[in-house]
Amino acid sequence: QVQLVESGGGLVQTGGSLRLSCAASAQTFSLNPMGWFRQAPGKERELVATMNYPGYTYYLDSVKGRFTISRDYAKNTVSLQMNSLKPEDTAVYYCAADSRTNYGISYTAPDYDYWGQGTQVTVSS
Repeated sequence: QVQLVESGGGLVQTGGSLRLSCAASAQTFSLNPMGWFRQAPGKERELVATMNYPGYTYYLDSVKGRFTISRDYAKNTVSLQMNSLKPEDTAVYYCAADSRTNYGISYTAPDYDYWGQGTQVTVSS
């Protein structure tokens, strides 16, 4: 059974940093896009960052320059380094993979068919 397991969420003050990690098991996503979504209470799930093979990246405008996505294709992992965090970054963050796209990039939640369980990120003001 394919699993995406996230770690690294928590509570941080404004301006702080967190690093989220996601490890995939039972299936390799080396050629597929993997990314991070977030969902705040009462809001739709939005794509924060995604990365394909061989390394094209997309970032939500509001996180550009603050967040960095990275992948270890050999270890089947994806990470999100979040710096200069703001209260508006507070949300549940989900790791996702699109197993149906090779080499391309995927931008919407329905494109992704594997999801992690989510990890809470809370930024206090």
